[in-house]
Amino acid sequence: MPSDVSADPPAALLAARSRDPYPYFAWLRRHAPAHVDRRPGRTAVWQVSRYQDVRALLTDPRLSKDPDRVPGYVPGPAGLNRHLVHADGPDHARLRALVNSAFVPRRIAMLEPFIAKVARRLLDRVEHSAHVDLIADFAAPLTFRMICAILGVPERLDTPAARETLMSTIAPGAGGHTVRAERELCELLDVLIAGKRTGEHAPTGVDLLGALVRAGDESGTMSEEELRSTAYLLLLVGHDTTMNLIGNGTLALLLHPEQAARLTTPEPGPGIVAGAVEELLRYDSPVRDATFRCASAPIELHGRTVREGEIVSLLIGSANRDGERFPEPDRLDLGRKPNEHLAFGYGPHFCIGAALARLEGRIAFPLLLERLGPVHLAKPVEELVWRPARVMRGLTALPLVRR
Repeated sequence: MPSDVSADPPAALLAARSRDPYPYFAWLRRHAPAHVDRRPGRTAVWQVSRYQDVRALLTDPRLSKDPDRVPGYVPGPAGLNRHLVHADGPDHARLRALVNSAFVPRRIAMLEPFIAKVARRLLDRVEHSAHVDLIADFAAPLTFRMICAILGVPERLDTPAARETLMSTIAPGAGGHTVRAERELCELLDVLIAGKRTGEHAPTGVDLLGALVRAGDESGTMSEEELRSTAYLLLLVGHDTTMNLIGNGTLALLLHPEQAARLTTPEPGPGIVAGAVEELLRYDSPVRDATFRCASAPIELHGRTVREGEIVSLLIGSANRDGERFPEPDRLDLGRKPNEHLAFGYGPHFCIGAALARLEGRIAFPLLLERLGPVHLAKPVEELVWRPARVMRGLTALPLVRR
């Protein structure tokens, strides 16, 4: 595949990137698979777009997850950054080991009846509504309830206001609103952690947070900031990733009714549904860019050198549309095999909540198609608004009208 690594992307593709990044990604893969953005006074940022490169670099030990290697770089909310996504080697292994047990597929599978019950209850509320916002009415409350149940968040703290505060911490450019949300979230998490220690917050669901508090207190292997940051991380990724999967996936099915029909046959088999979820993850990945990485040593890419300390952005969404890996990559095919997408990453930082997201998707999509009946978008697809975010790709709303 020919490339001109010194080329700059066309302005029109850059301008449309938040709404539809895939033409921009295709341009990068063809013309500048290792594209660097160098600006005076700022750390260089490399964008890596091809599947083979992205997958290899996801396991490359020369890429560090430690944001302290980049002076002045702020990876997220103040006081909520010391978690396993921003840790290397032994620190990452230590923090991941503390949360791994709650997310093994066997334990997640036990949540299936609870997830289905909550999903049906949410759909009961909009059963007779002519207008439905799939995000606000279904995807957001379902996924937030699930991760709250796993963490052991009491129902009185599982509120739309708490969810809004959480999501406000990842809205770039929100200024004072973001600072206020960060402060409020830190206070909320501190109250929750204190309640786990005193027994005030009775365990619900898996109660992962209670287990983390006890393990950290007994072993001394987890600082208070790491505990608070880990709770924040799990709340965020357990909610945001799956909310985006349901929203992006439903939009894709609405735009491809011939594919949606494959999930509306009488009782589609579990293999069909599982394969459909994998293709929806690939087609419009809820994670657009892999989380923070920077070079801890020089790395050669397509005849160019990534210098130590420079940021490397691994474009998951682009890798999942790479025609060198996926035949007809821009076509939605719910029966696609093989389908080794990178929606959950790859290697030691593979998404810890992947099993939960997959299970929620396997429950949500057939149920939505069954219960909502014939629906269509309430506005043109070009007018849908995508949330600004550094890593994720998801809609602010998905308004639907029953036919």
